[in-house]
Amino acid sequence: MCETSHLSNTSERRLDPDGLVSFHTHLKSSTHVLTLVGAGLSASSGLPTFRGTGGLWRTYDSASLATPEAFSSNPGLVWQFYSYRRHASLQVQPNAAHFALAKMARRLPGSLTLSQNVDGLSERVDHPTNQLVLLHGTLFKVRCIDQQGCGYSRIDHEDPIIPALAIPENGERHDNTVPSSAHPLPDLQPKSLPTCPNCNNLLRPGVVWFGERLPQNVHTRIAEWFNMPSKVDLVMVIGTSAQVYPAAGYINVARSKGARVCVVNTEDNDGHHSGLQAADWFFKGDAALIIPKLLEPLVGS
Repeated sequence: MCETSHLSNTSERRLDPDGLVSFHTHLKSSTHVLTLVGAGLSASSGLPTFRGTGGLWRTYDSASLATPEAFSSNPGLVWQFYSYRRHASLQVQPNAAHFALAKMARRLPGSLTLSQNVDGLSERVDHPTNQLVLLHGTLFKVRCIDQQGCGYSRIDHEDPIIPALAIPENGERHDNTVPSSAHPLPDLQPKSLPTCPNCNNLLRPGVVWFGERLPQNVHTRIAEWFNMPSKVDLVMVIGTSAQVYPAAGYINVARSKGARVCVVNTEDNDGHHSGLQAADWFFKGDAALIIPKLLEPLVGS
């Protein structure tokens, strides 16, 4: 079985039939499936991925706003960025891939999904919470900046979370790169931002920023899952790269337990130079179109 026989491109409007049959055969005998999902899963729902050419919000590099240092120096700007992301996530709907993955989880209680997404879409399709690990947190949790002395946090789906963070009337939902000079953002002072009801410190988005460690409970849950089965049957990597961490690290552990790997992504490099082996699969294209077809033996058509 050679890797190239499993390459498929949905622009051809069909999946490689040999690769699909091979994958279905393996899936039917699988009980322990690890699924890693990234921004590409939600792109079909209309959410920007904030990577590549879409990495700007207005004129800001989105990565530069996702740091503790950015929040310390300009919490008003960072909160406006995350208010936009909360609003955008609430305006879109989960796609067919979200539903299919949630259904697979219910059919395979020994499976686990690790999500790099913070958009809340997997939660909205009732993906079993005990089989879903939010690696980077969620936009819809807020927490006090003083986690040692105070520790306050809550789930909050209000949009906007406070009136000062309402989305401007300039089409921002559809044009996240609108120049700041054309529609300048208000200069929000800390007193205008969400504050902790317990200690009056600022609240911050409940996400993991660049430079921050993943929460210990995340590491613990993943370690527990890897320690439970004697064998991992399958790793699915959807809408994210199999070449970078944490995905690459989890794939290595799963391979040591016998797993085969299936990558679904829109980018060619994951199909040719990502360490896929002869018995693995790569399907290129839209996850919302591909995932329901791949999982059809479990979830139906």
